[in-house]
Amino acid sequence: MQLERAGGVLLHPTSLPGKFGIGEIGAEARHFVNFLKKGGFRLWQILPLNPVGYGESPYQAFSAFAGNPLLISLSDLRKKGLLARKDLTKTVEFPDRVVNYPLVRQFKEKVLQKAYVRFKVKGLQSPDYLEFKEKHAFWLKDYALFMALKERFAYQPWNYWDPSLAFREPLALKFWSEKLKDKIEYHCFLQYVFFEQWLALKKYANERGLKIIGDIPLYVSYDSSDAWVFSHLFELDEAGNPLKVGGVPPDYFSPTGQLWGNPIYKWDEMAGDDYYWWRERFKVLLELVDIIRLDHFRGFEAYWEVGGWEKTAVNGRWVKGPGEHFFNVIFKYLGALPLMAEDLGFITSEVRELKDKFNFPGMKVLQFLDRENYPQTRADEYCFYYTGTHDNDTLLGWYEKEILPQLAASKQAEWLKKAPWEFIELLYQSPARWLIIPLQDLLELGTQARMNIPGTIGGNWLWRFQKRDLKPKIAKRVRVLQQKYNR
Repeated sequence: MQLERAGGVLLHPTSLPGKFGIGEIGAEARHFVNFLKKGGFRLWQILPLNPVGYGESPYQAFSAFAGNPLLISLSDLRKKGLLARKDLTKTVEFPDRVVNYPLVRQFKEKVLQKAYVRFKVKGLQSPDYLEFKEKHAFWLKDYALFMALKERFAYQPWNYWDPSLAFREPLALKFWSEKLKDKIEYHCFLQYVFFEQWLALKKYANERGLKIIGDIPLYVSYDSSDAWVFSHLFELDEAGNPLKVGGVPPDYFSPTGQLWGNPIYKWDEMAGDDYYWWRERFKVLLELVDIIRLDHFRGFEAYWEVGGWEKTAVNGRWVKGPGEHFFNVIFKYLGALPLMAEDLGFITSEVRELKDKFNFPGMKVLQFLDRENYPQTRADEYCFYYTGTHDNDTLLGWYEKEILPQLAASKQAEWLKKAPWEFIELLYQSPARWLIIPLQDLLELGTQARMNIPGTIGGNWLWRFQKRDLKPKIAKRVRVLQQKYNR
């Protein structure tokens, strides 16, 4: 991947500030881009942008293609004349440091419905809207029908629907497509607005010298439009239930492993049409981001497969993935792609060989390195070096738990004050070509600002910051490091 030495920040858009309870991709996102530019950063890494499902996790989404409508900027819709000032009058007070998803969803869905009513007057036949629907025909209408049906049936998983719908019988699809026609159009409208706003934000960032790193999860959620529409591509039984699901085996951190519950792909079936679904997925995401992080990269070489009936990931097995063939086919159709590999966890020589075969940069995480090996010699040049990821504690939280107790009591207060920036500078000193710092670490925040604890349900994906947290002195301090270490 051709990219100069650069520094970046990891921040998911849900964590941005704003008046309506969740980060939005309008003015506050542009303000964050301006902060990154002032700090000399050239990379902004995000998590998957898809509409969140179970547990509000971006890795358990209702679609591998659609954008999350909760991120839509209501203020930008007002500027376009689709909302009035009175529409934005809040009837509830949102917490400012976490996302209360039920409150946000209840408020924003009402407001977005009002925007849709105004859009219908002239917008449904506008050339831009019709072009968008045609461009995204592969996934858009099916996704919109899926969401309309979920709303109709109280958000039950699709295999709880009437069998004629669950298994997509033509007459049932025709009947419900007519019955829910307006709701389907509404969900198409939401995607049109999301893509329009996000592409405007990406353009704004690119014009200021920033590239956006997106994230493509290896698996999709079982309760997704993808598993419903393309069920033949997944390991499902005759009733539509998962036969085999993904996860990771037991290790030092988890004696029962992690059972993700995502249905396993039928890779042979996917290879039959040269991975067409995957090709479309890459094409859509590359419209939205500049670089793609391949989440759980090792699964392309071999993946941990568990029976759909199991309660833990203990009784699984390693199964060979599509490997080299997959990437050769993808690149044959799409050309070389700007990909990086998330190669953390249990990594074998075969996984490293696959990564190196295609010259994908990998990842190193400071918190995972041995204490005696913190100096820059441990980070390869061709990698992305992190203080931590969305799955780690914050740098300060980790330091307080893992390092501070090993220091003499008289030294603890002194080291605690300077710890985050001491470690951040270690990254800057390293040979690693690219470095990524979660915003929580730049803000010197503790465990309360952690984004996710893997293997747990509830209390994750909630953290937000406030505009006042982005103090000019932080950007100035980082810029000094960028210049000092040629980033």
